[in-house]
Amino acid sequence: MKAVLPPRARSLPALVLAALALALVPLFAFAPAASAVTSASTIGQALRKSPVYVDPAASGQLSRADADALAKKIKDAGKPVFVVVLPADYPTRSVLRDVRAATGITGLYGIRVGDRFAAGADPSVISATARQNLVSSVQGEGAKAQLTDFTDRALDTVRGHAPSTWGSSDNGGGVSTTALIVAGAVVVAGGAGVYTLSRRNRRRREAEQQAALERLRVVVDEDITAFGEELDRLDFQPGEPGADDAMRTDYENALNAYDDAKRRMAEARKPEDVRGVTEALEDGRYSLAVLAARREKRPLPDRRPPCFFDPRHGPSVTDAAWTPAGGSTREVPVCAADANRLADGHEPAAREVETEYGRRPYWDAGPAYGPWAGGYFGGGLLPGLLAGTLLGGMMSTPSYAADFGGGYGDFGDQGGFQGGDMSGTDFDPSGFGDGFGGGDFGGGGDFGGGGDFGGGGF
Repeated sequence: MKAVLPPRARSLPALVLAALALALVPLFAFAPAASAVTSASTIGQALRKSPVYVDPAASGQLSRADADALAKKIKDAGKPVFVVVLPADYPTRSVLRDVRAATGITGLYGIRVGDRFAAGADPSVISATARQNLVSSVQGEGAKAQLTDFTDRALDTVRGHAPSTWGSSDNGGGVSTTALIVAGAVVVAGGAGVYTLSRRNRRRREAEQQAALERLRVVVDEDITAFGEELDRLDFQPGEPGADDAMRTDYENALNAYDDAKRRMAEARKPEDVRGVTEALEDGRYSLAVLAARREKRPLPDRRPPCFFDPRHGPSVTDAAWTPAGGSTREVPVCAADANRLADGHEPAAREVETEYGRRPYWDAGPAYGPWAGGYFGGGLLPGLLAGTLLGGMMSTPSYAADFGGGYGDFGDQGGFQGGDMSGTDFDPSGFGDGFGGGDFGGGGDFGGGGDFGGGGF
């Protein structure tokens, strides 16, 4: 006969299971879960309040005290430098670009992931070359030393100002009335002094720029005059026998370049305006070279930069090895005459300009000659040509870009946004890596595709 359990007994297993389930709830609820990846938005919001962000999962890399000291140093310097510390397993694909987009502030961003480090920057804040050199100089260091060295060197290099959002309160308790009264008193007391100082500095900078422009005007006027004399010596007449439409177009282009150069120089108001003048002269001389080739039934010349030693020599015909005093050997574009001089062991016919120490080659003169040379050689060519020279060293500094413009185009204006400005997602992503490359930092300074740092190959 089958035993029949009373209803209460039949419900015991269910009650036991329910009790076990209730007992296990706290264990599951409070068991440590797999660490969630901090979003770029969270990092961006934190960086708007403070220049240093240390992920909770990476707190062992940089202590709170060290992070606060680093943040204070950046704030005191008033420069748009951002430092981020993330755990070793943080996904590195496009992290620089994502953090920059989330923060929305034009600046230099250094990110350490585990023991790996990379940086991205807006070109208006620091040149790509300077950023790459800066990152390379701190590779392999411990967290505290690396981030401190990166910050110290960055503060000496970057352009721009601290974002206004760093001045907001982060203590959750608002701003006290006393603080507001004190701040107001400081503003009232110091406002006039700040305005006076700012105006004095602005006037001094304008005076220095005008002085540089006047020194540069002498050299540019010589270039314009030399090109005009070339046109006067030219024995070409548009209606002469054998002249065709192509020749007439070349001649017209040369004349237009001459007029354009004169107009641009007359309108120049600061040294960087001179770049357009020498660009026009370079165009004009190439037009004359093409015209000469057509008239002599020769193959048309390739478009090459002018002779490095003196652009008045006309377009270069080859590259030759040249070593500046105290510098390394590099290939420079040269005219036929200078190529022969170098081959014979003689000094090239260098363009000399007046300096306070007498006449010197333009690459050993003042910074005002950067825009002049930049118009002739343009783009990314000039930095390599001038590496190790006095002018090349000047052009790589932030003060040069502020006073004399980009010269060779390495310093962009980032669409009008300066360091520390709120640009949102309106920025050039090339300074932050594409995140989908071949696992190398490359020119962008990102951690590379596939979550790989690429071994620090810059």
